[in-house]
Amino acid sequence: MNSNSPEKWPMNAGRFARLSGVSADTIRYYERRGVLPRAPRSTAGYRQFPQQSLARVKLVRAALSVGFSIDELVAIFAQRDRGIAPCRQVRALAAEKLEMLETLLADLHAWRRRLKEMLADWDQILDATPNGRRAGLLESLAAKKPGSLQTRSLALFAKRNVTSNKIHER
Repeated sequence: MNSNSPEKWPMNAGRFARLSGVSADTIRYYERRGVLPRAPRSTAGYRQFPQQSLARVKLVRAALSVGFSIDELVAIFAQRDRGIAPCRQVRALAAEKLEMLETLLADLHAWRRRLKEMLADWDQILDATPNGRRAGLLESLAAKKPGSLQTRSLALFAKRNVTSNKIHER
């Protein structure tokens, strides 16, 4: 958005939300959490967002899209707003996210491999089972030594990213 834009600044929450591509609830959530500075109020009490708020919302959306959480952004913006340059911290967080993603991908590949092996085993069991008879497919899972699927990385990924980022996606 440039200063020659036909949009009138400051603008109310509804128009600002439409322009920024998120819901008004998301804008209020960002403001409540501190990733978007509190907008000044009109004499009637309506939020009046300045043009620079648009850049902040775009920055928040971009950071969320690569795995940063709202909590992390709150801490980062709090430092920035105090004049501290958290660039090394941001870089370290991104490296941590990449490491977590690499672990998750390895776990997903192992899970995929295990499911393929299981389906091949089950096809053999089903081929040897007369129609209408139980094949005991689930029981065959319990009879085997449990695989070492790393569900912890799935849980960690979900807890750290999905939960905190889902709230603002109304």
